[in-house]
Amino acid sequence: MSLITAIFALSLLALIIGLLLGFAQVRFHLEGDPLVEKIDQLLPQTQCGQCGHPGCKPYAEAIAAGEAINLCPPGGETTIQALADLLGRDPLPLDAEDTSSSIKRVAYIREDECIGCTKCIQACPVDAILGAAKQMHTVIADECTGCDLCVEPCPVDCIDMLPVTSNQPKDWQWPAPSGPLAPAASRIITTDRATDQTTSQEAV
Repeated sequence: MSLITAIFALSLLALIIGLLLGFAQVRFHLEGDPLVEKIDQLLPQTQCGQCGHPGCKPYAEAIAAGEAINLCPPGGETTIQALADLLGRDPLPLDAEDTSSSIKRVAYIREDECIGCTKCIQACPVDAILGAAKQMHTVIADECTGCDLCVEPCPVDCIDMLPVTSNQPKDWQWPAPSGPLAPAASRIITTDRATDQTTSQEAV
């Protein structure tokens, strides 16, 4: 009987605490600034700090308060234009010490020189570097945002920031579809061709 009473008491206590938490969430809920949210969605979310703020959300708040929209090197001219369109401001040139920052770059680790210290892994805000202690590290190029925060911590200076290049030829085209939308000739498989040939010979 005492066990049932204890279970009932705990359940009642949990219910009361849940109701109090729900009431507190509704009573003290703070509405976010919708403009800040829209600005934050346009930023690249690299959290690199190159704008002078600890992350993209603080920079979004600063922009909403009137700060310049051209302080984000990873976002480049595209982000500046998007912010200008959203806020009705004039687009400004990227404000960066390195004028090449407007060019999309990714980190490249010279793997034969890497000592596996993991300092670059700890510095990367988007977890784009793979590796382990005393093991070779490498960069996931598709995930790298080009913030270059991994360069300075490297004790052997084996990380380069290289421009993104495309290996796709200019005359590249998607291959012809093989599904139901493809031309009839391309949808015929080998056995179908053999059947068609046999049928034609029999007809002759």
